[in-house]
Amino acid sequence: MTENNLKTENIINLGPSGRPIAQPMDDGLLDNFFEHLTMERFANIQYFSIYLWFQERDLDGFASYFLTESRGEMEHAQNFADYLIARGQSVKLKELPAPVQEWNSIEDLISYSFNMEADLTSSLQQLYSLSDRISDTRTNVFLDPVVEAQTKSEDEFAHLLAKVKFANNQPSAILLINSDLKKK
Repeated sequence: MTENNLKTENIINLGPSGRPIAQPMDDGLLDNFFEHLTMERFANIQYFSIYLWFQERDLDGFASYFLTESRGEMEHAQNFADYLIARGQSVKLKELPAPVQEWNSIEDLISYSFNMEADLTSSLQQLYSLSDRISDTRTNVFLDPVVEAQTKSEDEFAHLLAKVKFANNQPSAILLINSDLKKK
């Protein structure tokens, strides 16, 4: 090999962060990643707000459940940010709206949470579909376990919502659900 051949073989592409990258990210996919990252961050603060709501009512089983969910959403946000950094991107954080802090009933609160989980699932499916369309295998490999875990989470919220609906705001039934959540 000549010296000129070595120079062309050693060209390294850099991402927006200045980090070396093997494959650039599609702008549309990147925008969707930033949007999903915002959703995960919002879920974190929303679940923390719900944790506080339950704490104020001495329903520590529900409170503990939502504190765990809050921490999980922050972990998800961190994983997405770490993935973007690994792909040479600069992570752009968007402003978050204030979380909902007042609820008419536990059923309304759990319904809201279930819908938020369903929206997260839809966002992940959109990311997966887009990365599949543009043949970004790295992203699909990253998303595979995330989609599986999110689908499980959505199912868990559906199960909790069914229990709360069945309880029909009866205090003794709500306390039993609270007790079950405390054991987890």
